[in-house]
Amino acid sequence: MFALHGTALGGGIVIGRARVLEAQGLDAKRYRIEIPEIDAELKRLDMALFQVRESFEKLRTQLPVDMPSEANAMLEVHGMILDDPMMIEGAKRLIADERWNAEWAFADQAEQLAAQFDALDDEYMRERSRDIRQVAGRVLKSLKLQLSAPGNDPQLALDNDLGDAAIVVAPDISPADMLNLKSALGFVIDLGGTTSHTAILARSMGVPSIVGLGKASDLIDDDDWLILDGDAGIVLVAPDEAVLGQYRERQQEQQLEQQKLRRLIHIPSRTLDGIDVKLMANIELPSEAAQAREAGAQGIGLFRSEFLFLNRTDLPGEEEQFEAYREALQGMHGFEVTIRTLDVGADKTLPDAATHVAPNPALGQRAIRFCLAQPEMFLEQLRALLRASPYGSLRILIPMLAHQHEIDQTLKMVERAKEQLRERGEKFVEDVPIGGMVEVPAAALSIGLFARRLDFLSIGTNDLVQYTLAIDRGDAQVAHLYDPFHPAVLELVAMTIRGGQKQGKSVSVCGEMAGDPAATRLLLGMGLTEFSMHPVSLLKVKREILLSDVSLLSARVQRLLGSDDPIKVESALRRLRESA
Repeated sequence: MFALHGTALGGGIVIGRARVLEAQGLDAKRYRIEIPEIDAELKRLDMALFQVRESFEKLRTQLPVDMPSEANAMLEVHGMILDDPMMIEGAKRLIADERWNAEWAFADQAEQLAAQFDALDDEYMRERSRDIRQVAGRVLKSLKLQLSAPGNDPQLALDNDLGDAAIVVAPDISPADMLNLKSALGFVIDLGGTTSHTAILARSMGVPSIVGLGKASDLIDDDDWLILDGDAGIVLVAPDEAVLGQYRERQQEQQLEQQKLRRLIHIPSRTLDGIDVKLMANIELPSEAAQAREAGAQGIGLFRSEFLFLNRTDLPGEEEQFEAYREALQGMHGFEVTIRTLDVGADKTLPDAATHVAPNPALGQRAIRFCLAQPEMFLEQLRALLRASPYGSLRILIPMLAHQHEIDQTLKMVERAKEQLRERGEKFVEDVPIGGMVEVPAAALSIGLFARRLDFLSIGTNDLVQYTLAIDRGDAQVAHLYDPFHPAVLELVAMTIRGGQKQGKSVSVCGEMAGDPAATRLLLGMGLTEFSMHPVSLLKVKREILLSDVSLLSARVQRLLGSDDPIKVESALRRLRESA
C-alpha cells in the first residue's frame, strides 16, 4: 500500500477499483498533403468540429434534471472554445497555405492559444489553458476516428463510459468527459487546481475528487483497489483489509454527517450568543445562482464577471453583459448580488486590448489598473451593471485597489456611466453600493481611507496571502509555503475587519479562507459577520457558526493575534478549532 497526496475537492470517501484512462494530449503526426488533397483535409476538420459540437449538444440535452447548473455552463464554455475563430481559421490557413495535415494544423493552433493562457499569473486564467487543450483533444480524437472507424456515431465514438462503477484515474479530464462517465465513483486527476472547470464541476456534482496529484496515472494500475478521500486529498493505493475496514466505517460516518448537515439549510445562521452571520456564495456564471439558493446562500458575495470575456476573439457588448448580470440578479430573488468588475491581466487575454506583455503580470496592469487603462471597455461594463440594477439588489465590487487615485478615478467612471445612461433615458438604481477588494497589503494598511471612500469591503484572502508572503501557490516549488494562517496574514485580515467596523462599513471574506471550517471560529473572533464561499462549503461553515460563542472567541482570538510566533499561533488555532 502507498499513499498519494493532491488538492482536495471534497465529496467524502469512496472505495473502488481503478480505471486508468489514457492521456489525451495534443500530440499529432505532422506531414505534408498534396494540393488536390487540401479540400478533403479542410472537410475533415469541419466534420470533426461538427461531430464534437454535436456531441456537446447531445450531452447537454441528455443532462438529468438534478444535474447541477455548472454542467450546462461548462459545456457552453467548451462550445465557445470550439467556435474560436482564431484557432479554427489559423488551422485552416496552415492546411490551405502550408499544406499541413488537419491533425497537426489544429493541434498547433490550439497549443499556441493554450500557451498564451499558460503564461498568465492569475491561477483562474491559467486553468483556461486546460479547457482549450481538453476541447482540442476531443477534436483530434474525432479526426483520428474518421480514419480508423468511418461512419460511427460521433457521440458513441467520443464517449468514455466505464461500464462497471469505478474510480477514474486520468492525467486530465474534461467536463464533457466527466459528464459522460456516469458510473464513476470518483476522480483522481494528475493536473489542475481548485479553479479548473473540471474541479468546479466535480465539487458541484458532489463526486469525491482530487486534482494536482502529479503522476498518479503512471503509479496506479488498472483494477487496483483505491481509497479516495476527497476531503483530505489522499488516495490510498492497494490498501490491505484492515485499512479497508477502517475507511468503510469512516465512509458510513460521513454519510450520516451529510444527512445531518442537510437539515441545517433552513436554520438561521446565528451564533450561540445570538449574532447573525450572513453566508453567501461565490459564483462564476449567472446560472449558478439557483444552486447557491438551494444550498441556503443568503446572497452572492462574489460573482466573477471574467467568464463573459474569456475564450473569445471579440469583447462582449453592453447588451450581452446586461443580460448576464440581469439573469444573476433575478436568479437570487431579491437577495444581494455582488458583481466584481473585470479582473484580468494585460497579457493579450482579451481582444483589442494592449499587446504589451508584462514581465511580471502579478505586479503589472491587471484588474482595476487594466480597466482604467481601457476606459471605453470599463464604461461599457459599468453601464451594463447599472442597467441590470433594477432587477435585484446589486453591489459593484472593484478588484485590486491599492491607491486613493484608483478609487477616485473609479468613482468618476461610475458617475460618467450614470450620466451616459441618463442621456439615453435608461433606468438604473442611483445609489448602487460600490465596494473594494482588499487583496494587497497596501489596501489593508490603508484601510481607514478605503473604508471612508467606499460603501463596503471584501477581503480576497487568496491574493492577500500570495502578495503578503510573495508566494505563487500555482508554482509547485514554493506552493508549500502558501499559508493563510501566517501571523502577518492574520493581522492584515483582522486590521481590515476592524477598519471597516470603525467606519460602519460591512466587511466580508470571499477567498478560500471563508469556506474553510477550520478558519470559521478565527474569523468570527475577529468580528467577521459576512462570509462568501463556494456553495458546497456553506453547510459545514454554518455548523461551525451554530456551535460558536463570539463573546468567548473574541478574547481568545485577540490573544492569538498578539503573537508573532508561528508555532504559538498554530497551537492557539488548533485549540480554537477544538473548542466546543
